[in-house]
Amino acid sequence: MFDFIVFLVLFVGGIVLFGIAHELPAAQGLVFTAGIIAVSLSLAWVMRQAGSATRRVDSWNRRQE
Repeated sequence: MFDFIVFLVLFVGGIVLFGIAHELPAAQGLVFTAGIIAVSLSLAWVMRQAGSATRRVDSWNRRQE
């Protein structure tokens, strides 16, 4: 559940940053770039989690012992 909350906050937060970037009088590029980074981090967070639809044990070389 914690992983989903982290993903959701980063993903939705990044999309919100995309949306408000064009309305800012200054630092538009910085806010837009922060949105790209937030969305990228959210997707990376989900992809690195153990297990998937393929039900692999060894996900991203994380061995379970």
